[in-house]
This record gives sequence, C-alpha cells and structure tokens, in this order.
Amino acid sequence: MLHSFLMVGQSNMAGRGFLKDVPLIFDEQIKMLRNGKWQTMVEPINYDRPNAGIGLSASFAAAWRMKNQLEEIGLIPCADGGTSLDDWAIDGLLFKHAISQVKLAQKTSKLAGILWHQGENDSNPAKAIHYKEKFSVIVQTFRNELNDPELPIIVGGLGNFLTKGIYGEHFSAFPIVNRALLDFAKTNPNSYFVTEEGLTSNPDFIHIDAASQRKFGIRYFEAFYKQKNILEPPADEDQILERIYQKPLSASEKYYLLNLEFSKGELSLEDFKAELGKLER
Repeated sequence: MLHSFLMVGQSNMAGRGFLKDVPLIFDEQIKMLRNGKWQTMVEPINYDRPNAGIGLSASFAAAWRMKNQLEEIGLIPCADGGTSLDDWAIDGLLFKHAISQVKLAQKTSKLAGILWHQGENDSNPAKAIHYKEKFSVIVQTFRNELNDPELPIIVGGLGNFLTKGIYGEHFSAFPIVNRALLDFAKTNPNSYFVTEEGLTSNPDFIHIDAASQRKFGIRYFEAFYKQKNILEPPADEDQILERIYQKPLSASEKYYLLNLEFSKGELSLEDFKAELGKLER
C-alpha cells in the first residue's frame, strides 16, 4: 500500500527554490498525484505558479524512504502561493479542493499525514493575533472530513529573514505566527512543529532557497518519524541529505531520466542513442 501525504499552505510549501541550485532527488518509489494518477515524482512537484521550484517535500519523501525501503510514498500537492488562512477557510475552494484530492488519493493509498507551511500572508498585526484560532479550525476540519481524528500534521516556522527584504514591512508580525504554530503543536495531539533556524532565502527574502528547503524536508520527516517537535536543527541533517544524494539509481530510473531529458529537447537523438547504448551494456 502506498503511503500518502497532503501538502498544503502557501508558496514555501509549494516550493520556490531554484531548480539549478541543488542536486536531483529521484526515486521511482516516490510518487506524486497528477490528473488523478500516481506518477513518478519529478520536481517541481507542486506546480501552482510558473516560478514553482524546489520545496521541502522531495527530501521529506526521500528521508521517509530511507526508513521504509520496501514501501512507496505519494505526495498530494495542494499548496497555493500567496494564500492566507482566510483563503484556506473550510468553506473555501482551496480547502474543498484539498479534501477532494485526498479522497481521490485514498482510493489507492493510505493517508499518513499532512505537511503544512503557511503564515507569511498572515504576518501582519491584525491577522497574526487570530492565527491559532483560525488554524485550529482548519486542522480539526481536515481531520473530521477525512475521518481520522489522529491524523498527524507537521508545521514549520516562518523564516526570520522575512523582514529583511523589500517587502519586509508586510511581515512584521511573523514571530507572532511562529509562536501560534508552536503553541498549536504543543497543545494538540499528533501535531508537531519544525524549527526554521538557520534556513536561508532566495534574493527576495520571502522564499526559502533550495538548499534550505532540502534541510527543512529532513526536519519535517524527523518530526513525523519521532513524533515530536524539532526545536533545533538535527545535528546530522547534512549527512542525511548527502546519503539521499548518493543513492544509486536503478537501471529503470536511469532510463526514465534519460528519456525525460530527450523528450524535453535537452538531449539530441544521437546523444540519446549513445547514452541508451551505455545503459543496455
């Protein structure tokens, strides 16, 4: 049985890390839900905008696979950039879409948890003070609608770089959101907070960069696997990430990537044939 995880929130869950900045993560046992079907995961996974890129879910899934080598994992991308908690209200389209995607995924998978990252859009004083109250309703309704009152949810802190950029004035209350997320995790069963400590951003000082997203995904997995809040960066997160990058590719994985490169026009027919010949030896 495939184990699936719902991805919800705004752009830092969808991912805006630059694809060119980090090594590939590829594993034919990691799937993503597209057009109602499980497809082999290729980044960007959560293609909500043309600038979609590296998010935390690929390294989360790769870390999960290291502990579940005989199992498959599936990612259900439903995050949407620039959205507030009000946009995720339980009577809104984003929430209803996420529920429908999960129920579709549950026909061929077992839902194992929710990955949430959101709050930048609520990081002003007027909205931030209501964050925990609104967020609690959303999580409770997810669990009710999916008939799983103990469904784990992992939430991540907002980067402390937010106030440093040209839009910094809009994020002045991000520490209030972070406290609300941590307090929610501490006071609700099967809810875990992941620290943003040490993460760095793209030049916009809004979006977590690709290298940090890889680390963030490992932290999310640590919280899920150990069932606890991750309040400090794991001492071995770099080593775990290196093991993920060094995973040998199977023959079928090599063929998939080669064919993808050719079909995208990044490899000539002659080079494709030459590389294919090497695989067949």
